[in-house]
Amino acid sequence: MALQSKNKVDSSFSMSSMTDIIFLLLIFFMLTSSFITPSGLPVNLPSSETTDIVMQEVTVTVTKDLRFSVNDRVVSREQIKGELAALLEGKKGQVVLHIDKEVPVEYLVEIGGIAAGLEANVSIATKPY
Repeated sequence: MALQSKNKVDSSFSMSSMTDIIFLLLIFFMLTSSFITPSGLPVNLPSSETTDIVMQEVTVTVTKDLRFSVNDRVVSREQIKGELAALLEGKKGQVVLHIDKEVPVEYLVEIGGIAAGLEANVSIATKPY
């Protein structure tokens, strides 16, 4: 009399639940990561109580020793308008100004005026308190 069990035990392991968890973690970290890309030149940004995260299409950086860059490409002061015009040509873009807090305000006004003249939205990058 051979007695056999009707219920077979399956010893294989299903990876589908593990891949679902990994996929959900990947989505979570992608959505909660910051969308700010660092600028090319190191600057000491001013502080502000409120900071909004803005998708950076074009960045203009001015360091305290008055070096200028547009999208991580070092340019002279006279080349800024041409670079911005080429990057914003035919569209209304977003320009984020990364200007060191020791730079005189006249440079902020000049570059902001150039970007506004090209019909771009201008934002100033700050760091929170």
